[in-house]
Amino acid sequence: MALSHSSVVVKLPHSIEPSTGDIRAPQKLRFAKGLMGRWPRISALLVSDFVALGIAWEIAAKFNQFYAPIPPQLIGWYWLGLPSLFWAFSSMMVIVLACGGLYNTSGAWKHYVRAGQLVSLTYLWSLVISYFYDPKLDAPRSLFFTAWFSSVVMVIGLRLITTLVLEQIGLFHRSKIPVFIIAPADRLPILAQVIQQQSQYRIVGAALSATANANSMMQLICKTSAVEVLAEGLPQTDLASMLYWQLRREGITLRLLPSSVEMLHRRGIPEMFAHIPTLRTEAPLLGGLDYQVKRFIDMGAALGLLILLVPVFLGIALSTKLTSPGPVFFCQERVGLGGQIFQMWKFRTMVVNAEALQAKLESQNQNKDGILFKVKDDPRLTQLGKFLRRTSLDELPQLINVLLGQMSLVGPRPLPIRDVERFDSWHHIRHHVVPGMTGLWQISGRSKVGNFNEAARLDLYYIDNWSLNLDLEILVETARIVLFGYGAY
Repeated sequence: MALSHSSVVVKLPHSIEPSTGDIRAPQKLRFAKGLMGRWPRISALLVSDFVALGIAWEIAAKFNQFYAPIPPQLIGWYWLGLPSLFWAFSSMMVIVLACGGLYNTSGAWKHYVRAGQLVSLTYLWSLVISYFYDPKLDAPRSLFFTAWFSSVVMVIGLRLITTLVLEQIGLFHRSKIPVFIIAPADRLPILAQVIQQQSQYRIVGAALSATANANSMMQLICKTSAVEVLAEGLPQTDLASMLYWQLRREGITLRLLPSSVEMLHRRGIPEMFAHIPTLRTEAPLLGGLDYQVKRFIDMGAALGLLILLVPVFLGIALSTKLTSPGPVFFCQERVGLGGQIFQMWKFRTMVVNAEALQAKLESQNQNKDGILFKVKDDPRLTQLGKFLRRTSLDELPQLINVLLGQMSLVGPRPLPIRDVERFDSWHHIRHHVVPGMTGLWQISGRSKVGNFNEAARLDLYYIDNWSLNLDLEILVETARIVLFGYGAY
């Protein structure tokens, strides 16, 4: 007698736990759990984008008055002083930005390059659409190109201003985001300490990474009402995405702390090669262009700022001379690219014999591993020096180092020889790139980072994940932190 396929049940191995259905299938249609907490940010960005596009179109319309008028077919009706074409185009633009992920994450506003790319893509597609709509319709080129350029500038600029202002007044962090941590035993307390220092998060539970794929894990996470799960060191399994799919069914965001290998995987494109699943990482069409742009920005910004800040330099120099004996500048040997030693410039913030006095203060070092030397309320600081440190004005002379090519605006912070001599072997990886005036370490806690291993991991993340957009993110966040003096002493 033949058996029907529906009556046959295959016994699964013990390593594979049975499931009641497809792991990809949601239990019910639902919004992501963290979405409600993000509505203020999403609404603010939507308003910001519409305002930015409106301003850009007004600029383009004013500029276009000197040339050809807008064809009547493109006007239709007006609302709030803007034609129907604007509202149709802006709606399409917002949809493109949303599909590009520029509304749904807490850091979406930082994707400056991607925002510019998507805005440009939308304008280019509008040309294609207008051609198929009416090949004879010829919009004024002055209007198109002015609106395009203005839209890129205004969308990025207003997103930046809107988010910085609203974050500073605390609108986006009125309710703390509940986070569940999964990590190895030695990493749990470290991650918990880092998260607790951030005002927008609260820890609602934790578990060891070895138990990540157990059925009881999802039950525990759901009981805590976590909105996000932060995971590190997940065990190797045949189906690496199991936890991801389980969390996705519950509408919970998964954040993975990546290793260097995983960062390399992120750059790859999934592709079959000789019937083997691979990740293809391909060299760009014009290799090195992004790095040349970085160096151009470094040189241009350093030169421009040095000229612009001449009055500030003179004011600090005069104040230093009047308030304490000794030179205006402090020049110290630092370790840079390839382990080369160079002279790094700063405004002097300490007494003249500060380096000689450091040996007596080593016992008060607040860094547990002893690699970095940090003492809060350092007695060697002058009164003016405390102000310069708090505002980071003492770092401005390093623009000279940037102009000389010894440093970049963004990169791993160059450290004194005393610190480098205490490095573990893997710490020297940071010397494979040009050091910077600021970096991920500085915007991720600055003086609050008490373990150099954590700071070194941030440097490695920067090297693995470098892009022009990441540099822009760091520069913007540095400006915000410096203005309010967070973590500096």
